[in-house]
Amino acid sequence: MSVRSQLQRESIECPLCLGAGELKRVEILDRLGVKDFARVAQLSAEEAFRLLQTRHERDHQTVWSRFEAELVKRTAEIKERHKDELHSAQSERDGLTRRVEECLREVAQLRQENQRLETEMAKVAHVGKREEIDFAAEARTWPGVVVSEKLPKNVAETQK
Repeated sequence: MSVRSQLQRESIECPLCLGAGELKRVEILDRLGVKDFARVAQLSAEEAFRLLQTRHERDHQTVWSRFEAELVKRTAEIKERHKDELHSAQSERDGLTRRVEECLREVAQLRQENQRLETEMAKVAHVGKREEIDFAAEARTWPGVVVSEKLPKNVAETQK
């Protein structure tokens, strides 16, 4: 043990009270208004440590606050970007849906037109066959015109 620590622990007779009681060295020094430098150093070290710890905690909170602010900012940016991408994809999907619907309407119209044309062609072909037969019969009645034997065969085959 050091000499100083022994002095602090031992009790001495108080010169202020003429031996009426025993006081510790720190108490005597306090009554005399003299500072105990060891105690002052200890208190200063404790205060410095407390201030350092408070500063560290404040810095720690500041760092976390900045981190949380940056996290919120980046999350909002990502959310906005995904929202824009989603809106673009939905717009593209809607445009493609409209185009598909237009194409399906056009296909339905073309099918109807095709069916109408097929019906008309069938009528024209039927009328054409009748006209061919009528023409062959009329051509036989013309003087000096000879109808080939192939014509009746073709006419008979087309009537089938």
